[in-house]
Amino acid sequence: MGNKRGVLSNLIWKFAERITAQLVSLIVSVILARLLDPSDYGIIAIVMIFITIANVFVSDGWGSALIQKKDADALDFSSVLYFNIVFSIFLYIILWFGAPFIAEYYGEEYVLLTPVLRVIGLRIILSAINSVQQAYISKHMMFEKFFWATLLGTIVSAVVGITMAYKGFGVWALVAQYLTNTTVDTIILQITLNKWPVLKFSIDRLKKLLGFGARILGTNLLITGYQELRALIIGKVYSSKDLAFYDKAKQFPSIVVTNINSSLSAVLFPKMAQMQDSKYEVKEITRKSIRFGAYLMCPIMMGLAAVSRPVVYILLTEKWLPCVPLMQLLCINAMCMPLHTANMQAIKAMGRSDITLKIEIVKKSIELVVLLAVMRISVSAIVIGMASCSIFFIFLNAFPNIKLIGYSIKEQLFDLLPNLTMSLVMAGCVYLVGLLPMNVYLSLSIQVVLGITLYIIFSIITRNKEFLFATDLIKKKIVKR
Repeated sequence: MGNKRGVLSNLIWKFAERITAQLVSLIVSVILARLLDPSDYGIIAIVMIFITIANVFVSDGWGSALIQKKDADALDFSSVLYFNIVFSIFLYIILWFGAPFIAEYYGEEYVLLTPVLRVIGLRIILSAINSVQQAYISKHMMFEKFFWATLLGTIVSAVVGITMAYKGFGVWALVAQYLTNTTVDTIILQITLNKWPVLKFSIDRLKKLLGFGARILGTNLLITGYQELRALIIGKVYSSKDLAFYDKAKQFPSIVVTNINSSLSAVLFPKMAQMQDSKYEVKEITRKSIRFGAYLMCPIMMGLAAVSRPVVYILLTEKWLPCVPLMQLLCINAMCMPLHTANMQAIKAMGRSDITLKIEIVKKSIELVVLLAVMRISVSAIVIGMASCSIFFIFLNAFPNIKLIGYSIKEQLFDLLPNLTMSLVMAGCVYLVGLLPMNVYLSLSIQVVLGITLYIIFSIITRNKEFLFATDLIKKKIVKR
């Protein structure tokens, strides 16, 4: 019970941190979307592709290796930090000189790409430092510190971004918001931790971390590279408006899936790594994470799909309505993520990063074939192919854990089914209400209230374990106060 409460308590802190950050970012993004033309917004979409891929090199492999290593000490962390800083500067130099060639490749529509990419590229260096801070916090299960650092960073960056947007800075408002967020977050985390790195560096320690870290880096590079490949193709084959519609459609489901998945990954992996000698413990943590993730993900994604049209109309205005069908398809894709995340974290925690890399190579090969087959049909066809692959990969990701931790595919599906069924019924009712002739604002309000109410009622009637745990935890927090 203690382990369960520790994991779920840290999950709640991590969810709170992510949701707070993304909520503020969403508000800023909505304001910018109302002020900017979709074709202008496409510039940021292209820029963030290269920043995201570059961040993988400094944020993923080494951090996971530090968490997975049982006896990681101050020398391990300082060695990774100094290496990350030097390597991130090297990546930024490449980005600086490569920016004009990227802009030229995409054509006249992306004339601002060069200066924007050079400025926002500074985020790579900050991420190199921040990733080691996050690895230390994850290693020691100190997720409450994440919440307060992120809260301050998002508030300050929101003020900067919104002020610049209303002053007419356009695209640069979002650039400033991104940079301010990462800068403040990194500074506050350092102050909160009050732990400075030792002035030592060991190449031998890096070599020991390299095996595990390189495989995780390779896995995440495959995942991120392929995810961004779709946007690269849409930006080149179709117009900047089409890319903007795809990027904006992806944003709303991504707010949820990124929050839940990053929270699951950050909390589950270090906890599972501590329990790696006990298959039963890892299995139980994996089961709880799948149930908890599905309990949150399924109703939000299905509900969002049901109300996507009024949400886009109200928040982004009529000019963004072409992104609605894409958003609905991407919600289906996002619902599969809790299973993907929990299974992959379990495999990594058992020390089998080689398996995760092999699985990702197989998955990306399949996805690439599908992408090449549909890329010139339409943007919708690209997204349909993406969602179809994600459903199939539920079984592929689950397969290794049958042997590694004794968690069968049948058990996983049964763990998912109760929350999935409740969400389907709830979303169906919400969608039907939206068909009634009424004011769009009134309709959306009724749909949201109805969806939340129905899901809570279903949770009470079925005595849902995740619901009972969450309400029990809230009651105890209130009593303590």
